Amino acid sequence: MNTYALTDSWTMTRRELAHWARQPVQVLVGLVFPVMLLLMFGYLVGGGRGVAGDYIDYLVPGMLALTMAFGLEGTMIAVTQDLNKGVIDRFRSLPMSNAAVLVGRSVADMLQSVVGLGVLIGVSYAIGWRAHGGFGAFLGAVGLLLLFRFAMLWIGIHLALVAGRPELVQAVQILVWPVGFLSNAFAAPESMPGWLGTVVEWNPMSRTATAVRDLTGGLGTDHVWAAVAWPLALLAVFFPLAVRKFGALSK
Repeated sequence: MNTYALTDSWTMTRRELAHWARQPVQVLVGLVFPVMLLLMFGYLVGGGRGVAGDYIDYLVPGMLALTMAFGLEGTMIAVTQDLNKGVIDRFRSLPMSNAAVLVGRSVADMLQSVVGLGVLIGVSYAIGWRAHGGFGAFLGAVGLLLLFRFAMLWIGIHLALVAGRPELVQAVQILVWPVGFLSNAFAAPESMPGWLGTVVEWNPMSRTATAVRDLTGGLGTDHVWAAVAWPLALLAVFFPLAVRKFGALSK
């Protein structure tokens, strides 16, 4: 990507960030919702089924991974709204990089994800969770979470371009829920029926959650490779699909 493309991408990122100031309630809800889930499962619903030790130590890494899978509807709706209002067509008529529109949207989403991750980690520390693997391992865990978010983001962008209309985003967003709850975020796969436990273990989000638990718990890096391989595989599929679909809009 050349200098002009980077400049265009930053301009598009600033455009998306400006929406935050005009829609503070939407941003606040995106930050508060994962915190509510954490507190609800930590104190009201969660029983730590099949989990040895302190349930909070098991739950928090799972919730951090779950947060990276949720909240895609904001980006998806923004993409479909730009499509339906002709905004993307106007951008494409300007002397700017076509990639800047999607890159700007993805950068803004990642910045919001960093803020949301920071808020949830802060609340987790407030309720007693601690990272025991050292600062380097902690940064590695954060990196895995953001890599997983980046992969989920491009899946969302592709599905938004395919859906084309904001009203269809809600239907597409429902697909995220099985990914989130058919995982080991709240319970150990060993406590589930055999077939279900196998599905849960192979869930990409479960791979990320397990690696984060290991890194923040000082348990080693045996599961890190899978937590890296799954998002990279998803990116290898959905990133070019999204770019190709975006490029086909003018045809």
